[in-house]
Amino acid sequence: MSGQNIFQQALNISRKEREKLNGHKGQVIWLTGLSGSGKSSIANAMEVALHANGYRTYILDGDNVRGGLSRDLGFSDADRVENIRRITEVSKLMMDAGLIVMTAFISPFRHEREMARNLVGREHFVEVYVSTPLEVCEERDVKGLYKKARAGQLPNMTGIDSAYEAPQSPDVLVNGCGQSIEETARMAIAQISTLHLLG
Repeated sequence: MSGQNIFQQALNISRKEREKLNGHKGQVIWLTGLSGSGKSSIANAMEVALHANGYRTYILDGDNVRGGLSRDLGFSDADRVENIRRITEVSKLMMDAGLIVMTAFISPFRHEREMARNLVGREHFVEVYVSTPLEVCEERDVKGLYKKARAGQLPNMTGIDSAYEAPQSPDVLVNGCGQSIEETARMAIAQISTLHLLG
C-alpha cells in the first residue's frame, strides 16, 4: 500500500508559535444546519466581526469546496462522508497555521461531525448548530434545491429524502430566523467567547 511509504515531516515552527504571532488560538468553528438555514451568511458575518477585532480567519463553504477539492464527489451518503473527511483534514491544517477556520456545511450525520471533532481535537472544535425549521428553509429555497427535490429532480436532498441528524448537544445553538444575520453572528461569537475558545 502507498501509505507504507508516507512519513510525517517534522516542522520547526509549532502551532503555539504561530498562535503567538497571530495573537490568538487556532480554532475550528463548525456550522451545521439544513440547506437554507443561514450557515454561510452567519459564517460570513462572524468572519467580518472577528476580522474587525484582529483575528486571522478563513471560511470553508460547502459550494466553494464542492467546486474544487470535492468536485469529484456526488451526494450519496458515502460521498457526503468523504466530503466531510476532506474538509476536516483541510480545517485541521489551517488551524495548525493558527487561523480561526469557519466551516459552513450541512454535514448531516452526527458520526461524521464527531469524527471531525476528534480529528481536529476536542479542545479546538466548536460545533454551531444553526437551527432553522425545514419549512423556513424551503420558503427561502435560495438555490431552488427544495423545489427540485419535491419535484423528484434532485435525489438525496437533505431534509427531504436524505436524513439530517440535528446535534443533540451543540456547543453553540443559534436560530437561523427571527433576527438579523449580524445579530445572530454576534450571539454565536458571544457564546463561543464564554467557552474561552477565542483567546
